[in-house]
Amino acid sequence: MNLNTLSLVNYKNFESQVFAFDAKINCFVGANGIGKTNALDAIYHLAFGKSYFNPIAVQNINHNAEFFVVDGHFTKNERSEKVIVSLKRGQKKVIKRNGKAYDKFSEHIGFIPLVIISPADRDLIIEGSDTRRKFIDSVISQSDKSYLTELISYNKVLAQRNALLKYFALNNTFNADTLAIYNEQLHNYGTEIFKKRETFLKTFIPILKARYEAISQSKEVINLTYKSDLFDGELNDLLDKTLNKDKALQYTSVGAHKDDLVFLIDDFPIKKFGSQGQQKSFLIALKLAQFDFTKQQSGVSPILLLDDIFDKLDENRVAQIINLVDNDHFGQIFISDTHADRTEDIVKQIHQSYKIFKL
Repeated sequence: MNLNTLSLVNYKNFESQVFAFDAKINCFVGANGIGKTNALDAIYHLAFGKSYFNPIAVQNINHNAEFFVVDGHFTKNERSEKVIVSLKRGQKKVIKRNGKAYDKFSEHIGFIPLVIISPADRDLIIEGSDTRRKFIDSVISQSDKSYLTELISYNKVLAQRNALLKYFALNNTFNADTLAIYNEQLHNYGTEIFKKRETFLKTFIPILKARYEAISQSKEVINLTYKSDLFDGELNDLLDKTLNKDKALQYTSVGAHKDDLVFLIDDFPIKKFGSQGQQKSFLIALKLAQFDFTKQQSGVSPILLLDDIFDKLDENRVAQIINLVDNDHFGQIFISDTHADRTEDIVKQIHQSYKIFKL
């Protein structure tokens, strides 16, 4: 899987820019605020149809413009593929593959396998469970179309059930039959989601442990545990048990939307007990494990985006990462860094072709 050229029009701070890439390593270097991360985000946009850093789509349009276009030419399985993501103010986003617009964006997910490693990943450790669920959902969705459909359906029914609970409270009324319909649907979708998350983690956790061991030279032992209400019983029974609580809260307090992942280092939560270096290594291991899993499932090497990855890492850990990516297991890699000299020194150690773009 290779991105050959990238053309940007009115995308964030780029008014008009074309990049022609190396098949192996590409580095964007320059001062902060110059658009290095934006260039990586444009590539992310082509894979996921949205920004990794800014969920508000219209804010990715250049301030002085009415629209943006991100246009990428890829080679996948020796076939040429063209993907365009565009957005006009006040209109819906459009994603096209080889000139044909997708009816549903979800159909595009997984077509361009991609993994990003960025300082923003720290949210996976410090923020609420929502960010960790989004991570696991994104990894599973890239290789399992039905999972994404179930997830979308689950969230739709969840919103309807929550609206119904609010309606009950506002109008001082109750209808068990309507609620039972939503409970049944939530149970069916939620159970499938739970099973798939559990199955995925059985494969994923050993990959994660192996990756961390390689980066940290196995000084500490890490683990990841899955927390879910569904370990305590069937979802329809749990919904019945929490009915009074849900009526009082006016939202659904149990289900797959409350699942969480707990990151551990030597059996303690990494959020409280891990040093900055350990946390950073854990996150890099997490994303490299995502890379391995996605490659295993799709049979294609995902594109790897490394945003400011060498910052705050000591030379030893930088060397470890270089050794990890310096083999044929990885495909095309995009790196952003503030220090041009440091990047050049690092990529010269890797025995691969490379291109450096000074922004």
